[in-house]
Amino acid sequence: MFRIMFYQPCIPPNTGNAIRLAANTGCELHLIEPLGFSMSDAQVKRAGLDYHEMATVTVHPNLVTAWTTLKPQRVFAFTAHAQRYHTDVDYRPGDVLLFGPEPTGLPEEVLGEPEITDRVRIPMLAGRRSHNLANAASIAIYEAWRQQGFDGAV
Repeated sequence: MFRIMFYQPCIPPNTGNAIRLAANTGCELHLIEPLGFSMSDAQVKRAGLDYHEMATVTVHPNLVTAWTTLKPQRVFAFTAHAQRYHTDVDYRPGDVLLFGPEPTGLPEEVLGEPEITDRVRIPMLAGRRSHNLANAASIAIYEAWRQQGFDGAV
């Protein structure tokens, strides 16, 4: 399936919701430290409900370690500053969908990483900054999964 990656997430409920998303779609969730919270935070637990045991979640100490561990063939960085829409990508299982921290998005040094295949955006109305992190990941993963015919879904 696909791999969701949150680079230095800051808001615990967003990560809890992403845990639930990973459990319900069969995706892996990869978190890059430093996190703005502890994984034992009550808000993470509450948002993830009882899905924590059903999700594959890995916390990496840094981005270099994540790249070394995952050896991704393709990484799509989601940023409001891209020209290409997320729906313009032909996703493949194993793709990494990378999202930045809630207040700032992905920094330029991460967007410049050689592992990044392309930068993509989720469309929204003019004058808006961004989508909620967990919502953006949901939009992206469901498009990628739809392209695979919702393989494994009921």
